[in-house]
Amino acid sequence: MVKIKKIIENKKQFLDLLLLADEQENMIDKYLPSGDLFALYDDDLKSVCVVVPINSETCELKNIATYEKYQGKGYGRALINFISDYYKNDYKTMLVGTGETPTILSFYESCGFEKSYRVKNFFTDNYDHPIFDGDIKLVDMIYLKKNLHE
Repeated sequence: MVKIKKIIENKKQFLDLLLLADEQENMIDKYLPSGDLFALYDDDLKSVCVVVPINSETCELKNIATYEKYQGKGYGRALINFISDYYKNDYKTMLVGTGETPTILSFYESCGFEKSYRVKNFFTDNYDHPIFDGDIKLVDMIYLKKNLHE
């Protein structure tokens, strides 16, 4: 049975999972303290995500990760559906930024996000080493947005 919990204390206990989606700890440290952390359990821990407020109308999904052996089983989608519903009374729009990886972009689009804008050289400017997703070197950050009132 799937349960999703909002984690209030000791958010760093989920660092191993957060690092799957954002592999530099000091980048996670920039948003984890101010973000809402949600953990999805199905017997044991499967996925986590972090959401931060941007302004009165917009929040951003900063990190979403599922343990590799559980990927492709709908846990990430369940978490996105949960947080979309959770925040719909507080915000109009949810943003998510990701690398230019076709499978990840199509995943977000299938969850109701649409491409919004690009931040040139985000990964090369903000990380101390090259970031790869599989064979793809990440350079620009692609932002997608979702209307939470649809």
